[in-house]
Amino acid sequence: MLLIKRHSPFLFLIVCFWLVAADTWAASLYGVRLWRAPDHTRIVLDMSGQVMYKLFQLNNPNRIVIDISHSRNDASFKALNYEGTPIRQIRAATRNQKDLRLVLDLSTSVNPRSFFLKPNKDKPHRLVIDLYDKKGITKKTVEEVAASSQKSSSGINNPIKKSHRRDIIIVVDAGHGGEDPGAIGPNHIREKVVVLDIAKRLARRIDKKLGYRALLTRKGDYFLPLRKRRDIARQERADIFVSIHADAFNKPQAKGASVFALSQRGATSETARFLAKQENEADLIGGVGDVSLENKGEVLRGVLVDLSMTATVGASLDVGKHVLNDIGHIAHLHKKRVEQAGFLVLKSPDVPSILIETGFISNPKEAKRLSTPSYRQQMADAIFKGVEKYFDRKPPVGTYIAWKKNGGRDADGNNTVTATKSDRTIKHKVVRGDSLSEIAQRYRVSMAKIKKLNDLKNNSIRIGQVLTIAEKRVGEVSYSAVHRVSSGETLSGIALRYNTSVNAIRRLNKMSALSIIRIGQKIKIPSKKG
Repeated sequence: MLLIKRHSPFLFLIVCFWLVAADTWAASLYGVRLWRAPDHTRIVLDMSGQVMYKLFQLNNPNRIVIDISHSRNDASFKALNYEGTPIRQIRAATRNQKDLRLVLDLSTSVNPRSFFLKPNKDKPHRLVIDLYDKKGITKKTVEEVAASSQKSSSGINNPIKKSHRRDIIIVVDAGHGGEDPGAIGPNHIREKVVVLDIAKRLARRIDKKLGYRALLTRKGDYFLPLRKRRDIARQERADIFVSIHADAFNKPQAKGASVFALSQRGATSETARFLAKQENEADLIGGVGDVSLENKGEVLRGVLVDLSMTATVGASLDVGKHVLNDIGHIAHLHKKRVEQAGFLVLKSPDVPSILIETGFISNPKEAKRLSTPSYRQQMADAIFKGVEKYFDRKPPVGTYIAWKKNGGRDADGNNTVTATKSDRTIKHKVVRGDSLSEIAQRYRVSMAKIKKLNDLKNNSIRIGQVLTIAEKRVGEVSYSAVHRVSSGETLSGIALRYNTSVNAIRRLNKMSALSIIRIGQKIKIPSKKG
């Protein structure tokens, strides 16, 4: 008893010191990962617990500073590859004897964004920092997409370049990427690696075929949100969206490839979401003839989008059957019919979309096959064969494949081009069998624009009539002010402030529906007359 009393002050000091240390170092940084995407660089910091942090920028020289409260650094930055990123190096130091300060030395200025993620499955607490490039974003109009040089994702150029007969556009989506590895199978085979390789092989296979063009949603190991993947297909006016995945299950016996289309329930919920977004009121809906929702009543908008979604799901099921049949020649099928589910990436109102599970990466035999280049090529070939069979039966109007199916003739029965182009306008002479919706689809423009350019009161056109399809603008559209974007501002808030619409601002500034405004960006505000 006397011994305990004699040493109790010493023990008390030890306990106090331990409590202070525990409070000082509430969390530690123990892992750092970095990825480069086309428009930004993502840094992921693995933390042992939830933390408070502050991020700010410094200039001359350009730096990003992150102060993380009550944390220490147990990570190494030596293995990070900064090539192609704006980061020159990352430094770490202790601040105020309790906080961790990270400094990102930059070669150029960026627009940073950050957020904190709580643990999810096998993922720890994570602080995510995205450094967006300040280079100007290239916005595409529908007409610019059609008139582009048609460069493919695989780098193969199609010979049909100068004809108005366009390629069939297939957007190929490799699932997961970057921070999201997808399923992980035996010998650490990762889904994100397998599906990217299959997607690239599929894109090359598509581009070798005359009249087809492939676009990849991602070309490297980086993360893309699901809606952005789907929206790329809409922005590029794709004829079909194909998402490549590899399945996984908690039992290694599960096996087989699958093809999914959107469920009708998912289509209904997406219709409601699409209509709920005010910014989408002027969107073109391709499933019902490239109509504009602008100036349409709420009920009519609902009917049009619902019709488009119904047509899109029907086309998705149709192409899915062909793909499933051809995959069945090289792989065991998990189900012998196209399945339907509410996958977010499939929820496009007007682009037929399918999701392909190329096999179970959790099954040792299928994982072994998926790890070989030869089998990945077989899978890519089978997918394209199915897609090709669908378009051989139902080629989109105005495409080279449709022209070829019609015996090398256009809709007028002649093998001559009916459009005339100059550096100012594109015109089309109406022939027998033409309709306004088919002409709009052929030239990848909206019916509303053709009607506006030609002062048409309805959809009626006559044989021999010459329609202006596109017209080069002379001079700038008038604007009343230039607004510099501040922190926290949104496009809808700016539109409300100046008593104008989001769509009017987008048109004047040549923004697409996917364009993101940035702090410091200058935006022209349309005049009330414009």
